[in-house]
Amino acid sequence: MLIEDHRHGQLIEALAEARARTLLLISGVAEEDLRKQHSPLMGPILWDLGHIAEFEYLWLVLNQRGRIEFGEMPGLYNPFEHPRRVRGSLELPTLEATLQHLDDVRRQVLAVLDSTDFFPDDPLLRDGYVYRMVIQHEDQHQETMLQTLQLKQGEPYRAPRQHSPANGGAEFSPGEMVRFPGGEVIIGTSDRTAAYDNERPPHRVELPPFRIDRTPVTNGQYIAFIESGGYHNHDLWSEAGRAWLQEARVTAPLYWTYERGEWRTRDYDRTTAVNPDRPVCHVSYHEAEAYARWQGKRLPTEEEWEAAATWDPAANRKCAYPWGDEPPTAVDANLDQLMFTTAPIGSYPRNTSPIGCYGMIGDVWEWTATDFNGYPGFRMFPYPEYSEVFFGQEYKVLRGGSWATRSRVARSTFRNWDYPIRRQIFSGFRCARDDHN
Repeated sequence: MLIEDHRHGQLIEALAEARARTLLLISGVAEEDLRKQHSPLMGPILWDLGHIAEFEYLWLVLNQRGRIEFGEMPGLYNPFEHPRRVRGSLELPTLEATLQHLDDVRRQVLAVLDSTDFFPDDPLLRDGYVYRMVIQHEDQHQETMLQTLQLKQGEPYRAPRQHSPANGGAEFSPGEMVRFPGGEVIIGTSDRTAAYDNERPPHRVELPPFRIDRTPVTNGQYIAFIESGGYHNHDLWSEAGRAWLQEARVTAPLYWTYERGEWRTRDYDRTTAVNPDRPVCHVSYHEAEAYARWQGKRLPTEEEWEAAATWDPAANRKCAYPWGDEPPTAVDANLDQLMFTTAPIGSYPRNTSPIGCYGMIGDVWEWTATDFNGYPGFRMFPYPEYSEVFFGQEYKVLRGGSWATRSRVARSTFRNWDYPIRRQIFSGFRCARDDHN
């Protein structure tokens, strides 16, 4: 049967909203800066825009009928043929041509959508999954572009801010820990309307009791680590961490400077004193691990993280989000980009899990101690290049989303991953420790 009118309208609205946000983020950025490779870590934004168009064409035009002929597009916008570090040398079209291509692809997509049958036995089309996959893909590239714009050389990016951070609300004590009593929990999801293959299948895990920080580690806590000599105490760092530290020669989070007796940080076009009450951001896995060791703690596994965020021990059930089963709104968490920074701890009182952990969705991605691999019973769908090709010991899992993550993506089951040395991502952490009481 033809797609239901309300679902048809919802998908059209979501496609349009994602595109409007992409265009908002690049508005006011000169074409020269969109074409430039500002860092070997990130490709030109102009490449991202073309890749967004080609991905949409691949999945919503070529593969839309459920006949998966291609998993990754060939040619200029294939991310494996052209890794980030070389994209600045590619012969990219003009901005005008790229924007026209985005528009041309969208017209074809809407024409196909208008006559689409959503076959119940086709997992690619069922419930509009492939459309939500493409929308999330654009959402995720927006966060990538924001990383690039923070790294931008020359005049800082003038962020189109539409919200300001609150001054905090609920009172939390940094460093305080809460207890998870242990037991059998469900990790992952069975959702097939939006969740990616690496979030499935749901499976039961037996966890021993543990304690976990009530809040993400704050700037104030991290300053104490710096001032205690944490970056110079090699006993706190793993062998890989020490090698990175020697090569990177860093002594503070990315974008921090020490000026006239105070720590300062830059968020795009604003440089301010570091707010001690906000979550620390732009730290690598190695920095997070060293801090945890300094505290006599460790980083949580991703199973511990998800249990602390979603499992209600009293009711013996899993919630979709820390605050319950309702999707995020503007009062639940610092998401959706337009604040362009983190918010003070306690600004979103509803963002508290059943065991009392604050801020597990939004503000900063949180490093976990877990290598990125498939869950037991993992089945690739619909293409291996999204997650399966990255499985192994090279990448660590991050959870929870950041202020730059769209609320459509910020699921409690969503699994991000990156190299342990990465700091341009909007990453922070919280600590855990075993509980033997």
